Amino acid sequence: MPKRLILITMSGQDRPGVFAAVTDLIAQTDGARIRDIEMTVTHPQMVLTLLLDLSTGDSSEKPLIKDLLFAAKEMELHLDFSVVREGDYRRKSAHNRYVVTILGSHVDAAALAQVSKVLVKCHANIERISKLTQGELRCVELLIGSDGQLDIRLLKRQLLQLGGKNVDVAVQKESLYRRAKRLVVMDMDSTLIQVEVIDELARLAGVGEQVSEITERAMNGELDFKQSLAARVALLKGLRQEALMDIYQNIPFTNGARNMVRILRRLGFRTAVISGGFQFFTDRLKEDLGLDYAYANQLEIVDGVVTGRTSGVVVDGERKAQLLEEIAEREGITLDQVIAIGDGANDLPMLGKAGLGIAFNAKARVREQADTHINQQGLDSILYLLGLSEREMEEIGG
Repeated sequence: MPKRLILITMSGQDRPGVFAAVTDLIAQTDGARIRDIEMTVTHPQMVLTLLLDLSTGDSSEKPLIKDLLFAAKEMELHLDFSVVREGDYRRKSAHNRYVVTILGSHVDAAALAQVSKVLVKCHANIERISKLTQGELRCVELLIGSDGQLDIRLLKRQLLQLGGKNVDVAVQKESLYRRAKRLVVMDMDSTLIQVEVIDELARLAGVGEQVSEITERAMNGELDFKQSLAARVALLKGLRQEALMDIYQNIPFTNGARNMVRILRRLGFRTAVISGGFQFFTDRLKEDLGLDYAYANQLEIVDGVVTGRTSGVVVDGERKAQLLEEIAEREGITLDQVIAIGDGANDLPMLGKAGLGIAFNAKARVREQADTHINQQGLDSILYLLGLSEREMEEIGG
C-alpha cells in the first residue's frame, strides 16, 4: 500500500492554542504520524505546516481533514491541504542545502531581487528566509536547496559579484560544521586594527611614503612578502623602542573588533592573531583582548633601538597557513571548524585552509580569490555568518 502523505498548511493571525488544537486532533486519529513540521510567526501572522503520514493506520484522512477545517474556521484561520508523494519528499529531504547571508547598511528590495534572480538562474530554491537584525533590515539569511543541478562555484561567483555595491553576499554549505566553528584566526593590520603598523612606524622614522608604497604593493601581491618586509624594516633602523609603545597606545581598533572577540570568547571559541607585522604589537593585543594565540615577526631591538632587521622565521603567507593548522591540531579542531579573516595577499593561504575564509575590506586581488568577502564597517558583522542574530549578540555581549 503506497504511503499517504498529506501536507497541511494553516495560516492567519497568531493566537495561543492553535498548535495545541491541531496536534490534539492528529493525536486522536489512528495511525496518523507527523513526519515534518514548521511554524513561523511574523507580525503577527502565523504559518503552521505539517506533513502527516497516514499509511500505518486504518483511518481515512477525510475525517481528520474535516476536523482540521472545522477547527481552522473556529479560530478564523485559513487551511490548505495537498497530497505529497513519498519519493518527492525523500528527494527534497536528501538534497544539498546552502545558507546565503546578505549583509548591508540596509538590505532593500532591489538587493533581495538581485540575489533571488541569481538563485533562480542557478537552479536553487529558497526554502526559508530569516531576518537576523532588529529594527532595520540589515542582515537576511536564506536557506536554499537544489535538486542536483546547482553549480555551487558558479553560484558563489555570481553572488560575490553583487557584493561590494550595496550589500555583501556570503554562501556556506548548511552542515554541522557551519554551526560548530571553534577557532577564529585573524590578521592584525587593517583587519583587527584599522592601520598598518609598519606604515605608522615609518611615519615616525621619517620614511612614511617609501614604506607605504612598498606595503601597498606587497598587500596586493605585486611584491614577494619576505623581500618587501626586509626592505621596509631596513628603513626603520634607528627608531627607538619608545616609539613602538607610543604607536601601540594610539592604535585604533576596527569597529566591532572588541565586541566580536568578547562574544566569541563567551561562546567558547579559541581566538588567534597571526600577523605579518610585529610580535611587539600582537603580544600586547593578545593580552588586551584576551586572545589565546599571537604570532608575528620578531623585530630586532638592541639597546632600545631598532636594528633594521627581523629575527627568527618570517611570518609570510605560507607560514600563516602553517600556524593556523598547528593551532587547530593543538586544540583538536578540524580545519572545517576554523574561520580565518584577513585583508592582504599574504592572508590568502590562511583563508584557503580554513573552513570559512573571509576577506575583510580586502585588497582587489584578495576579494577576487577569497571564498567569501565582506566590506562592512564592523568586524562583528562576521558573527552573522555563524547564524547569530543581533538579539543573540546583544544577549551574549551583555
